[in-house]
Amino acid sequence: MGKGKPWLIYAIIVTVFWGLWGALIEIPEKGGFPATLGYSVWALTMIIPSLIALRLVKWKLETDTKSIVLGCIIGLTGAGGQLLLFQALRTGPAYLVFPFISLSPVVTILLSSIFLKEKASKRGWIGIILALAAIPLLSYQSADGSGADGIIWVVLALLVFLAWGIQAYVMRFANKTMKAESIFFYMMVTGIALIPFALWQTDFSQPINWGISGPWLTAAIQILNAVGALMLVYAFRYGKAIIVSPMTIVVNLRALIFH
Repeated sequence: MGKGKPWLIYAIIVTVFWGLWGALIEIPEKGGFPATLGYSVWALTMIIPSLIALRLVKWKLETDTKSIVLGCIIGLTGAGGQLLLFQALRTGPAYLVFPFISLSPVVTILLSSIFLKEKASKRGWIGIILALAAIPLLSYQSADGSGADGIIWVVLALLVFLAWGIQAYVMRFANKTMKAESIFFYMMVTGIALIPFALWQTDFSQPINWGISGPWLTAAIQILNAVGALMLVYAFRYGKAIIVSPMTIVVNLRALIFH
């Protein structure tokens, strides 16, 4: 994993930035700026760290077919999973949805163990198992009386579960053949491309805060999410997916739950 374990440093940065993001993002949402529009703002804030990252590698963006396909798969599974989650929470109870999707690292671990031949020490596996056990417990919410709409939410939650598990695996796989900066660029492009779907999910009949405490405050907060996402790509560049994925999904889900 390299001298000094750079993957751990990046993973810690992800934890800090996503933790701050999760603690603050509820402010504009409670102030009348919907989460779906928050997604749109987040997608646009991805442009800033993407350009900075590309500048650091002298604008050497990989444009071969394989890199484009891998980058878009990573972006679509990540951002697409977020949009599916919005819909799942509309049709199903959060206290069941979040623990369900929280086990997505299982998909990553299985794929990485089988296809990437990743292994961990006995101490590492103990940590992985403890993390997997902790994730659904940390994601648990007590029932609030909200009902579930048939099995639609189950299907949607399953798709999110698979999408995020596959995303982490492909992110690690892609880092073997392409620059992390290129991966993030395609994540940014696909995130922006899905903005129309977020707008479609938005209820514009409700009052929306278009003031400074709406989209502008959201942008200031979502930049933490965007930078955290870039650090996640770097973490997967240097670290094993079977270890990085369980570590980072915990703070990501806690942030999503509490906003």
